[in-house]
Amino acid sequence: MEQREIMQRVVGILTEALEMRRQARENPDGEIDNSGAVGAMLEEMLPPIEIPADATPIEVAAVVGQELGPVIEQITSAFALSFAQLAEVHDEGRTDVTSADVLRSIALHFENEEREGDE
Repeated sequence: MEQREIMQRVVGILTEALEMRRQARENPDGEIDNSGAVGAMLEEMLPPIEIPADATPIEVAAVVGQELGPVIEQITSAFALSFAQLAEVHDEGRTDVTSADVLRSIALHFENEEREGDE
């Protein structure tokens, strides 16, 4: 999965989290809808790992780190970038822009990047 696709998925997850938060505020005792977007993204992105039956714990850790490290770094970077952009707007004291607006802007940026890459 390319970085732009990861960013779009992360923005979707964060947008869903905002909606879940809204639902919880409006109906504190109610059930909150969860699409399972995080699990779906992880299922798609995490590679299968083969561990030799005779592997030591240190060897298992090395294989897992080697296989999952790059994917976890990509996902973490996407969440960190989104957080930084949200925090920047907050720290500037902007009241004319909502969190949803910032997330929409991030999604559009990466959607436009995808279109430009196709040309």
